[in-house]
Amino acid sequence: MPQQTDKKARPPRLARGQEHVVATVDQIPPGSRMIVPIGHYGVGVYNINGTFYAIANFCPHQGGPLCLGRLRGRTVPDDNVPGDAVMVRDLEYIYCPWHQWGFELATGTTAVKPEWSVRTYKVRVVGNNVLVQA
Repeated sequence: MPQQTDKKARPPRLARGQEHVVATVDQIPPGSRMIVPIGHYGVGVYNINGTFYAIANFCPHQGGPLCLGRLRGRTVPDDNVPGDAVMVRDLEYIYCPWHQWGFELATGTTAVKPEWSVRTYKVRVVGNNVLVQA
């Protein structure tokens, strides 16, 4: 008789080096994300104002689950406002929930340590399907 386990069944991992339909456009509304099982850590697929991005769910700082962090903009200096800083490019950066390292969704780069970028993936929409090139 097979042993029963309390562990949740994980979805099968999608093969790397291929393009996969990961969702429909309606499943990832603007301002939201879906983590899909590509690679070892998964990939976060984001809809930012109708533009889709995909980034690895792994922070290179200490291995945190990057895509469980908050989306927000980037703070830049501006001497003309109180506090000398403003937030720009709202929702275009993901911040690791462990130590708040921010990564640009489009490029995977970080201002904290630019040589530690995160892998991004090509995303395209065909009809109502969201496809990620793994």
